[in-house]
Amino acid sequence: MNKGKLLIFSAPSGSGKTTLVNYLREEIPEIAFSVSATTRAPRGTEQNGVEYYFMSLEEFKQRVDNDEFLEWQEVYPGRCYGTLKAVVEQMQEQGLHVAFDVDVVGGTNIKKFYGDEALSIFIQAPSIEALRERLVGRQTDSMEEIEKRLAKADWEMNFAKGKFDCTIINDDLETAKHDILEAVQKFIEQ
Repeated sequence: MNKGKLLIFSAPSGSGKTTLVNYLREEIPEIAFSVSATTRAPRGTEQNGVEYYFMSLEEFKQRVDNDEFLEWQEVYPGRCYGTLKAVVEQMQEQGLHVAFDVDVVGGTNIKKFYGDEALSIFIQAPSIEALRERLVGRQTDSMEEIEKRLAKADWEMNFAKGKFDCTIINDDLETAKHDILEAVQKFIEQ
């Protein structure tokens, strides 16, 4: 059995990353998501090992000290998220292609760790204005939250320049689907 490949996806909120990654998973069933670890409590029906690996802050810090994470961040005081190396290696050994859905900092850190073993893809909307229209159209966030997301998106787009293997501009969904599938298939076949 061949070892699975590593696929890193990063994008500003509203760029269509989830839609494109879900499309890829339909087209290439061997793509599986890396499940992150977190110190936050489970919500609703979330299950340990399915949505996240839930752990205490003390356990998380111990794993950081043991160098068990590919990347991790303390997003809010006491709330940490990270990617466990062992989970990724286990999935790869099963022949699965591991997809990382991470922010641009996490994406660049994972790429640095794996180098040419990973394909990093940045997905972006055609413009900040198009992103604004998408976020407003979702009707899920307040205008204050949308403005925060747009400011972060502007920073992410500037930060990402030159740090990802390829950029998919999602201004036409069918074209973006074609482009991302082509890039991923080419990488997997190498």
